[in-house]
Amino acid sequence: MERLFPFVLRAKILLIGREKLRHNKGKLHFVLITEDIVENVRAEILLDFKHYPVVQHFTAADLEKFFGIKGAKTIGFTKSGLAQSIYAELKAHRINKPVTKTKTPVPAGDATGST
Repeated sequence: MERLFPFVLRAKILLIGREKLRHNKGKLHFVLITEDIVENVRAEILLDFKHYPVVQHFTAADLEKFFGIKGAKTIGFTKSGLAQSIYAELKAHRINKPVTKTKTPVPAGDATGST
């Protein structure tokens, strides 16, 4: 998958930092956090981005090598075919489950609508 990373910079689909991700949720495809991220920040990201795939892989040093970004531990990829391809290869490292909408059960007496 690293072979795709040079194209990420050219396509301008990389979002760097939590604030940038929060402001661009409508464009966001998935979030990548590093393995060396602090646990409380990890928990905050999982809460803030529970409706998006969150993948934990690589280190901050890897992100610097791949993208030239120093010290970043949280990045996101905007919706695109390239982001889909990268996510497909990182999917095994997803740390959150998809959010499923559950219907609230209807009480037995209300099922027919009459009382």
